[in-house]
Amino acid sequence: MAAVERAHFEQLVAEAIDSLPEDFRRRMDNVAVVVEDYPSPRDERRFAHGRLLLGLYQGQPLTRRDSRYAMAFPDKITIYQANIETISHTDDEVRDQVRRTVLHEIAHHFGIDDPRLRELGY
Repeated sequence: MAAVERAHFEQLVAEAIDSLPEDFRRRMDNVAVVVEDYPSPRDERRFAHGRLLLGLYQGQPLTRRDSRYAMAFPDKITIYQANIETISHTDDEVRDQVRRTVLHEIAHHFGIDDPRLRELGY
């Protein structure tokens, strides 16, 4: 298990976001990206399907927004540091998994579902 300081982990998340093409970064709308250690037990049961939950997108994907969305709270992408560290053995593995997880959750923000992400290798 590889453990990193929270500030460094948050920097890895920021780097993953910054690595997106400018067009994608500009289109990310009303979404907050946060780091937490673990998901709640409820979220783990609901979304993990027997695996460690590494990240979670909560919100209304861009592809499903309409005029009723105007006053909505921000969408939220949560990246779970302790779970990523659990499956990573080196700092490089942490970096790679953070990037993979951030991109996966951002894809949900853009309306891409899990079956399509699996086809794409995420």
